[in-house]
Formats: sequence, C-alpha cells, structure tokens
Amino acid sequence: MSDIRTERRTFTRVAIDLPVEVHQGGSMWPQRTIDISLSGVSTDQPDLWDAQYNEPFTLVIKLADGTDLELHAYLQHVESERLGFSMQHVDRENIEPLRALLEQHMDITTLQEELTRLD
Repeated sequence: MSDIRTERRTFTRVAIDLPVEVHQGGSMWPQRTIDISLSGVSTDQPDLWDAQYNEPFTLVIKLADGTDLELHAYLQHVESERLGFSMQHVDRENIEPLRALLEQHMDITTLQEELTRLD
C-alpha cells in the first residue's frame, strides 16, 4: 500500500538557511532554519534536544541585516533530524519583518493573497 500524504498547507513555504535560536524556559538551542511560511518554520534538530514538546517555544531568527525576527510557536513534528513548528499568531511588531523576508523569496501577488488569509 502506498503512503500518500495529503498536503494541508495553506501558506507557501520558502527555503531559507538562517541562524535561529530556539528558546524554551531557560534553555536555548542554536539551530538553522530550513524553510518558513506565514504559519510555520522548519529547523534542523540539535544533537542534544531535551525540550518539552507540549510547551511553547520562542524562535529568534537572525536576519541578514542584523535584526531579529521573534516568533512564538509550538512544535508540531520531529522527523528526519528536522523540527516543524507552527505559529498560531504573529504579533504586529514581527509581521512586517516576516513579510519582508518572505517577499525576498516568493511572488508578491501570492504573498499578498496569503496575507489576506491571516485576517
């Protein structure tokens, strides 16, 4: 029997390789982003990963211009040395840097359409 996964994503993922600090409580894991969308981020998995899966995380993505993009997310899956986080909400101070980052890597019309779905 073939394993067919239904694609449920409603937002375009773009491949991005940037440093990201994954924070939870007093712990911090330095990682790299794999991809990002308006609703989630995938990162590599650190060698020592002892996080609480049901607790929220703060992801601090280090942007090329030296600024930080801070996202609050929950871990959705761990597979093949890859962590998948989902964001339930992006606050006002971080939506603009996220939009600008995505705009560099995707079609602006598609991004505008996806942004309207956030409202």
